[in-house]
Amino acid sequence: MPQPRKNQISLIDTPYYHCVSRCVRRSFLCGEDSFTGQSFEHRRGWVEKRLLFLASVFAIDICAYAVMSNHTHVVLCVDKDSADSWSMTEVIRRWHQLYQGTLLSQQYHKGEPLSDAELVSLEQTVTIYRQRLYDISWLMRNLNEHIAREANKEDECTGRFWEGRFKSQALLDESALIACMAYVDLNPIRANMDSAPETSRHTSIQRRIHALIKGEQPRTLMRFVGNHKKDMPKGIAYSLIDYCELIESTGKCIRQDKAGHIKPQHSSILNSLGLNAEQWLTLTTEFEQHFYTAVGSEHMLQQFKQHTKHQRIRGMVKARALLQHA
Repeated sequence: MPQPRKNQISLIDTPYYHCVSRCVRRSFLCGEDSFTGQSFEHRRGWVEKRLLFLASVFAIDICAYAVMSNHTHVVLCVDKDSADSWSMTEVIRRWHQLYQGTLLSQQYHKGEPLSDAELVSLEQTVTIYRQRLYDISWLMRNLNEHIAREANKEDECTGRFWEGRFKSQALLDESALIACMAYVDLNPIRANMDSAPETSRHTSIQRRIHALIKGEQPRTLMRFVGNHKKDMPKGIAYSLIDYCELIESTGKCIRQDKAGHIKPQHSSILNSLGLNAEQWLTLTTEFEQHFYTAVGSEHMLQQFKQHTKHQRIRGMVKARALLQHA
């Protein structure tokens, strides 16, 4: 039985989540329909554009994403502290980029005077808006509704375009986060849609590599901020160069026509995570097969289980085998 969303999200345990949405109709999200010969490749651009736009509105950062032929993967980081710091004006400004709001919020946004009673009412509404702006369910809902409307308009039909619920996995520690990001970034290579990370269109890894060539990092994605040190800024605590090199070497191992080999001692990331090559390759090729609601060490899974009041958490055995230090 599907778990309520409140039992899948626990900001006490982690701000990081892996979300997957799948199409429900025979029609592809993108790519070419082998039955009709019609191409829907342009829809991948719809998803990517909307996702990056939503990241600029919500207090939710994007760590990784991949738009596939009939589903999308995205790794998100909830920044509740950022949302809590926004003024009422900022919350309303952001909300109005997505929805019409209320008559009072529209009046306030235009600078029209409000009575004390109206301000009290508006403050209650803004509290709701603020909570929704760091809610993963609201981001995924907006993304999927927008794409469904555009696809239905193009297909000249009505009805569901996506499955009723998106899949969510809590990423409870660094090993789970980095492995999941790699799993998402390597999705097109595993599916034989592309041959290398830098040519994988509509993925976060291609965007990162192209920015890295210019000596930059994408503004629309969560930054890599270097290796662990005191007073770490917000971001992923590894080097972007090291991550891209790890993804490239892992991609060669996955491809049957390329000879690839990963040596943990030659990868500062794997060395830091304490994972060997066998564990890493299993995680980056079979991530969704072995874990369900949450991913992390056995200790972190036990804490998540307690906080979300689950009777049991699937994946404990695999956590011991794949996420313990080698």
